[in-house]
Amino acid sequence: MNTLKKAVALIALASSSAAFAATNFDTLDVDGNGAISQSEASVDSALLSQFKILDTDGNGELSKEEFAKA
Repeated sequence: MNTLKKAVALIALASSSAAFAATNFDTLDVDGNGAISQSEASVDSALLSQFKILDTDGNGELSKEEFAKA
């Protein structure tokens, strides 16, 4: 039973690490068009909450330059 608890803890840790990895520009740019749409940003609640502020040119997408300011 102790091994099962360790396995569950390891899976939980790996899952949370994967969530943090999603904050990489290239990972978030799912369609590979060189910009992050609001839909793509929705997987990261912190980024989504800042999206309109970061989108300085108001085109509805974040460029690498805009994303770097996050």
